Amino acid sequence: MCTTISSTTAVRGAGKGAAGWFPVTEAVVAYDHPSHCGGDHALLIDFADYARGTGARVAVELDLESGRALLEQLRSAIAAAEASGV
Repeated sequence: MCTTISSTTAVRGAGKGAAGWFPVTEAVVAYDHPSHCGGDHALLIDFADYARGTGARVAVELDLESGRALLEQLRSAIAAAEASGV
């Protein structure tokens, strides 16, 4: 069953695809059927600049445990960056 769980947010960054680096202007996070990682459902994360077409996209599929671990590492890195004063 499709979950239709999805959200999009504007971001500023860069991603590297087959044709090299490109600006990343949005991130899409979803929980639905994966294409490649196996299992019935997975976290699907796309970093993209869709104005440049589908080639300007980096896609990641993670199981929930990996998603939780990534979230904790992101929180830790953000807290350390903010505490560093840089």
